[in-house]
Amino acid sequence: MQKEKRKARISRSSIGPVWQWLTQQLLPEAAAEYRAQVRKAALAGEPGAAEAAAARFRAAAAVRLKLALADPNSRKELLRLAEGTSVCDDADEMTILLEAADALCQAQDIIPKGSGPFTQEQLRSLRGLYDRVVQSSPDAAPYVSVVVMNRLERPWEALRLPLLVARHHDDALISSTDMGLVGEILLSKLDSHAVAIRSVRQPNFDPDPLIAHLARFALLSTGIPKEVDMRREGKWGKRLMGDRAAVADVMESMMQRAPREILAALPLLRTGAYAGGPKMPDLSRPPDAERVQRAIAYARLIRGCRTLAASAAFGAALLAADEEVGTALTRYCEDLLQELRAAEAQRLAHAENFLAVAANLVAILFTAEESELLRRRGRAATGVQAAA
Repeated sequence: MQKEKRKARISRSSIGPVWQWLTQQLLPEAAAEYRAQVRKAALAGEPGAAEAAAARFRAAAAVRLKLALADPNSRKELLRLAEGTSVCDDADEMTILLEAADALCQAQDIIPKGSGPFTQEQLRSLRGLYDRVVQSSPDAAPYVSVVVMNRLERPWEALRLPLLVARHHDDALISSTDMGLVGEILLSKLDSHAVAIRSVRQPNFDPDPLIAHLARFALLSTGIPKEVDMRREGKWGKRLMGDRAAVADVMESMMQRAPREILAALPLLRTGAYAGGPKMPDLSRPPDAERVQRAIAYARLIRGCRTLAASAAFGAALLAADEEVGTALTRYCEDLLQELRAAEAQRLAHAENFLAVAANLVAILFTAEESELLRRRGRAATGVQAAA
């Protein structure tokens, strides 16, 4: 539940109570007529008629909500219908959007859902639309960019409209005005991904959501500065640099620990007199299931970070971990194959189990083909031992 109101963020818990208030108490007859018109248009296959009915109801709803929300007693009545304390503020924002709904729908027409590169023609059209909204519904003007942001494949490109209006390309001006609403939303998303990444606790974690958050963080942290000149002393610049530093610290720590956790699943035992000889796979016991699970998680994390580490400023730590694990894993596999040729009884069973673990790690960190080759070599080694 949303604890405090944030601009351009309407809590899901507010939607139901506001709709109930609007359709059952403020505009019951108009709501019933609207539902009947939409039902009739849908059955007749007339989407244009349904949209016209929706436009009429939006206009009526905006007027009625504005009047009701201006009355303190009505606001208290709405509060009684909702659990969230921000419901009245959310309703105020809904009213602003309803008043400018036609213009915001035009913004959606200019930028189709999932649009790729943002064209100059689209930008000129949006600038004209923005200027018209400023004249008719000034409070709704910043939301033109918000609508655009949610339509773009690269949402940070929506910053081009407020930058064009402000005629500045740094964050000093727009970050302190309503024109910076898109930037605030983008940086809030960046903050949320950074918080999710920082909340991960080693050594037991799920790599998939962590990698997903990291991917979104990397996209935003590199995309936003492409549109806005981020100054280190600026409001947005400080937030961006702070999030980058925090995420880099977390990921560097995870990369430093990754080799230890991965190789712990493949234990070694020093051989020779007085244990002074080379290390060989320890086959005195079977693989530890918990260690194997952690090893696989860290291996998947390394693989998932290979295309993200540079953008998130922990490239050197990833490279060091990847090289250390790769070298040690390759050596372990060769030593294990030697053991397979001579091992018997329980040691042989343990060796085969460790080969399966190693093959899984090879598939994650190298390729499926190399993993299958390792498995074939393992079968060949046990076949030679059996023939002997």
